[in-house]
Amino acid sequence: MLNFKRIRQTNPTARSLPPGTLHYTGPASSEAVRIRVYDYDDQHLEETELETGAAVGAYRDADTVSWIDVDGIHDVEILREIGTSFGVHDLTLEDILHTHQRPKMEEYEGYVFVVLQMLHYDHESAELHPEQVSLIFGKGFVISFQETMEGDAFEPVRAWLREHRGRIRRSGADYLAYALIDVIVDQYMAVLEGLGEHIEALEDVVASEPHPEMMQQINAMRRRIMTLRRSIWPLRDVASALERSELPFIAAETDHYFRDVYDHAIRAAEMTEAAREILSSLGDIHLSALSFRMNDIMKMLAVIATFFLPLSFIASVYGMNFDPAASPLNMPELEWYFGYPFALTLMSGVALTMFVFFRRRGWL
Repeated sequence: MLNFKRIRQTNPTARSLPPGTLHYTGPASSEAVRIRVYDYDDQHLEETELETGAAVGAYRDADTVSWIDVDGIHDVEILREIGTSFGVHDLTLEDILHTHQRPKMEEYEGYVFVVLQMLHYDHESAELHPEQVSLIFGKGFVISFQETMEGDAFEPVRAWLREHRGRIRRSGADYLAYALIDVIVDQYMAVLEGLGEHIEALEDVVASEPHPEMMQQINAMRRRIMTLRRSIWPLRDVASALERSELPFIAAETDHYFRDVYDHAIRAAEMTEAAREILSSLGDIHLSALSFRMNDIMKMLAVIATFFLPLSFIASVYGMNFDPAASPLNMPELEWYFGYPFALTLMSGVALTMFVFFRRRGWL
């Protein structure tokens, strides 16, 4: 389900602003924006942390590959400085500042703009917290923008750069962009595996101990799967567009890697659909289990009521206020010495006969 209330609350002012106006729509933050630069080639790697956005201009036309990693997008002026240094269009900066964007890819003169969703996953509670990640890459540079500074999925890429692992240091900025997108897709697979474990646990509980509160847990898991689905399905189009693009700063051999990302996105989308179908079936099974359990309870209550119906009739007959002295037909057994044991024996016999009859018919 789309959270329209959240969208209205986080973007109340931007609707009245003209296109290209830079206005941050996410939650306010007092932390300073962190700008880290990884400038590298096959022979060396330089890690630098910059104080201002204007300082990134030194890496615009370098002969090396520069990854400018920006954590925090709440400072509009810093983003404006970065955009000016690399010739980024105002509409691109506007999309970076407007969070809750749909994953997409757009081509501009001199660079490609990619929007993705990175998911922070809590394995204990199975809660998902999406975070928008924006990538701008062109010849010799990649700029990544993240909403927060509370960890990301890019740490493996940093490790590959520092340890000179794989072909990342021998390739261009297009391969670095692929690596960043690929680790986000790998994160989706890890999230799907974690959610799959929680779904299996729900299946076990539904099969053994169904209870009314279980439907809330199933619906909560459905919402998480839908959040994941909204992040994964558009990513297929992004990977496909990157693979088919004929931009001069995307090498032909990198197309094969983007095709691999596309294949992984397809697989993740299929797993998401499978999980959604399982949850839908699980909801039906849960309702059926509750209904079956309720039928058993009603069946038992009906049997108990049926047992007591003739016994109540006998007790009500003997509870009538007839006087045996007024007529020999007015319940002479009321003055009989064995009248009370006879009534109890009669009730027990009726109950036993009904029990045997129900067992033979398979109703008990």
